[in-house]
Amino acid sequence: MPSPPITDPRAPRDTSSTGARNDDRPRVVAGPRTRMPHAGFPAILGIAIVAAILLPFIVLGGAYKYVSSESEVIQTDKTDAIVVLGAAQFDGKPSPVLKARLAHALALYRDGVAPRIITVGGKQNGDRFTEAGVGREWLITNGVPATDVVAAKAGSNTRESMIMVAELAAANGWTSITLDSDPAHMARSRAMANRLGFDVHTNPTQAGDGSQPTSEYLFRETLAYLAFEGFDQWDVPRIVQR
Repeated sequence: MPSPPITDPRAPRDTSSTGARNDDRPRVVAGPRTRMPHAGFPAILGIAIVAAILLPFIVLGGAYKYVSSESEVIQTDKTDAIVVLGAAQFDGKPSPVLKARLAHALALYRDGVAPRIITVGGKQNGDRFTEAGVGREWLITNGVPATDVVAAKAGSNTRESMIMVAELAAANGWTSITLDSDPAHMARSRAMANRLGFDVHTNPTQAGDGSQPTSEYLFRETLAYLAFEGFDQWDVPRIVQR
């Protein structure tokens, strides 16, 4: 029986019999690589716009929460002076709001919070009396020795009045104060006093006109607080050195 032909493995294979079938097979052609979509400039711009719209509301909400929380802080540490922030007076008589602050200062004085009281506030056009002067007279009439009450009679707003208080304190070596005002007023007043260099403690009124921190009052003071922190604080010098 004849031996089968020996095939050289290195020789090219005969594909003539299968070439047609191979050519008939569908060929898979690799397409271009698919790229994942990315944010791109329009998306980034949209995020920036949304953030710019939301940011003021976030800041306002945070400030409102801070003003509200400060309205509840009551500190009874002993200080050099109780500062009664001014409010309206009616031809020599304190308005209900001012009277509530004065009565609160009197109670703090009697409790030994500070050895003296400073009343503040100038007068409006046409007034005969200053808020500070009326407050001082009320306290003296209600039993505080005249030597323990100082009237800072200048200033048409809280910032101007607090600057005068700081100058008075620096001249006498007083460095710590207890602020007495409406609860909603505490955050802005504390910020001013801190800027002036005081060791600040707050003890707001607990009864009478102005002692209820309504939403409207808190919102108004929130705007005023943001205005001070954003702009007005740069006009407040450091006067009290500790």
